[in-house]
Amino acid sequence: MIESFRVGPFELRSRLLVGTGKYADFDIMNACLEAAGAQVVTVAVRRDVLTPEGTKRPRSLLDALDVNKYIVLPNTAGCFTAQDAVRAARLSRELLEGLDNPGAQWVKLEVLADKRTLLPDPVGSLQATEQLVKEGFAVLVYTSDDPIMAKRLKDAGAASVMPAGSPIGSGQGVLNPNNIRIILEYLKENDPDYPVIVDAGVGTASDVTIAMELGSDGVLLNTGIAGARDPLMMAHAMRQAIESGYLAYRAGRIPKKLYATASSPTEGVIASAARAS
Repeated sequence: MIESFRVGPFELRSRLLVGTGKYADFDIMNACLEAAGAQVVTVAVRRDVLTPEGTKRPRSLLDALDVNKYIVLPNTAGCFTAQDAVRAARLSRELLEGLDNPGAQWVKLEVLADKRTLLPDPVGSLQATEQLVKEGFAVLVYTSDDPIMAKRLKDAGAASVMPAGSPIGSGQGVLNPNNIRIILEYLKENDPDYPVIVDAGVGTASDVTIAMELGSDGVLLNTGIAGARDPLMMAHAMRQAIESGYLAYRAGRIPKKLYATASSPTEGVIASAARAS
């Protein structure tokens, strides 16, 4: 019942994008990706696949991942300057082209401000977006929930703007739904199909549902599944939460009211009773 949506060069059927870090082992990771119904999986190429010298580890994450089954979305996690992020994106494209994976066409851009907060560096993110767009990348850019910054990133050519629900790995959910609403309004006003994907901070299924009920096109998460007591069960829950939030947003919720409204009207019942007496 969920419609597909387009992000950059890809038509995606799943609106849940899942990370590959922090799992106890590759078997659990693969089982969770399957349970989540993932079509796109994000991989920190610099951290998980390449050593600092750029040589492949004996058994990297990409060795354990079925790259013919998933579209790999390489990310620039761990980069704190625009220059480092651009370099990591170029390395990821070269690596994925060698694996003949379509993920070579895009990148999830992260330019972080510091190691304590892992908040995005707005200036570096904008600079790196502009450069990577010039080089032909479809850039999905991680940003804060600042609507003005989100608009600037879209204007710079980002294929998708990905506002944080809350800090990376915090599990706090969507802390500022009003700003997410404004971002959606700004970016979709003249472009209703522009994809806005909430990224970071999701802790449980209800967080995913809230993000989707706001009108987001998708959610990207990792720690919420990998860090759960039962990752496989949580992966199933996240998959259902995406569908629930998607359908609820499109169904249209009832307005919130100060006072109660009876589920069963009483006016007609009272009138009928009076006539009967």
